[in-house]
Amino acid sequence: YCTMKMETGKGKCPFEPSQHYTAVMAGILYTAATSNFLGTMYDISRATGIEQERIRTEQSINWLSDPEFVSSAFIQEDEKNNPTGEDDKIYFFFTEVAKEYDLYAKVKVPRVARVCKSDVGGMKTLQRRWTTFLKAQLVCEDRASGQRFNVLTDVFTVQHQPGDPSSTHFYGIFTSQWEREELSAVCVYSLEEITKVMNGPFKELKKTCENWINPEPIPTPRPGQCLNSALMEQGFESSLKLPDKVLTFVRDHPLMENSVVAAPLMIRNGITYTKLAVTLTMASSGLKQHMTTVLHLGTDHGELHKVAVVGPNATLIEEVPLFSAQEPVNNILLYKALVGTPLSLVKLPIVGCSLYSTCEVCARARSLGCVWRHKEGDCALKYVTNKHSFTQKHIRTHRLSLPLFIVVTQLHLYFRPGEVVEADDLVRQCNKGEGKSDSGT
Repeated sequence: YCTMKMETGKGKCPFEPSQHYTAVMAGILYTAATSNFLGTMYDISRATGIEQERIRTEQSINWLSDPEFVSSAFIQEDEKNNPTGEDDKIYFFFTEVAKEYDLYAKVKVPRVARVCKSDVGGMKTLQRRWTTFLKAQLVCEDRASGQRFNVLTDVFTVQHQPGDPSSTHFYGIFTSQWEREELSAVCVYSLEEITKVMNGPFKELKKTCENWINPEPIPTPRPGQCLNSALMEQGFESSLKLPDKVLTFVRDHPLMENSVVAAPLMIRNGITYTKLAVTLTMASSGLKQHMTTVLHLGTDHGELHKVAVVGPNATLIEEVPLFSAQEPVNNILLYKALVGTPLSLVKLPIVGCSLYSTCEVCARARSLGCVWRHKEGDCALKYVTNKHSFTQKHIRTHRLSLPLFIVVTQLHLYFRPGEVVEADDLVRQCNKGEGKSDSGT
């Protein structure tokens, strides 16, 4: 038989759909949401499970300062390849008001925060609070122009090597707080880079002169670290056994000194991207193979853009208008070929290379494995998926999170290809053989 019990929704979901919220399942539910009706208090918490282990963030602006939660990800360690016994981790992505800048205007900064799955809080200090909460700034900056994108709007998590958690990368959509015109950028951060920053120096606000400095000394064991084999050998089998000086330090120093820095994969002027999904494929060019990152980007006007990224080159492959009304795309489910807005849902058939009807357009999709077959007069897929390729079953996607009280009012079962826009940074001429099948067919 099964039993049921009622639980409060506080801390598990927002009070209203307009409030920023994210959640992830890691055996039990981890959430980042507002904790009061007015939306002025915020928590990152373990929202279900044993009552004594439902812990949350400290109510301090040093921990969370007017955050706008964006995304979350559960990174589970590889049981067969974890020699140091590292704990599983949960990552949260958000934008908040920076407290480290002494400016009149409120400066927003994108953050990544991390907590550990085995964390159960402290014994005296940080009771029922995270003892492993650390956060770092994400920097998405175009070094050539000095343009920095400081507002994070969406994150997609994917493993570059399926089955290897250490190969996890986070692709994010950014905009700028300071730009009057629409502007969007996509940056990618590796789990390795984030881990390096989390293991680096801490930042501290010295109250006497309001300057941020590196705190010294750092107590032992290192504050904020997850449980591992080395800590357990020292007698710290649980966060409840951590010394008060360690817990006090991590309570007062949740921010890391260094930032996680990346240059944009692409920048688009005049467009606001709202949702992102990523697929990875191995494509061949002659005898060489290269990985192609395909960005599927939803806009605030109900369009879906596909961009292929190979090395430093980003090529806009297609722009597809999906909705008659200019609704913002807020969900992309690749494995079900669904794109959603708050009011509508579109089913996309898989069209592949056949979408590109001319040799020139097919050549621009060469990075996707497309080649032009002269005898047949069509564009077709050249490469064959092998054991190193990324197949549909490996794609991690976000769940469809339409609020329960919103009814899907439109279901479009058709597909209307949009105009394929030529990219400025990739020009190939079919008369030189670029984009053609090697067999000549």
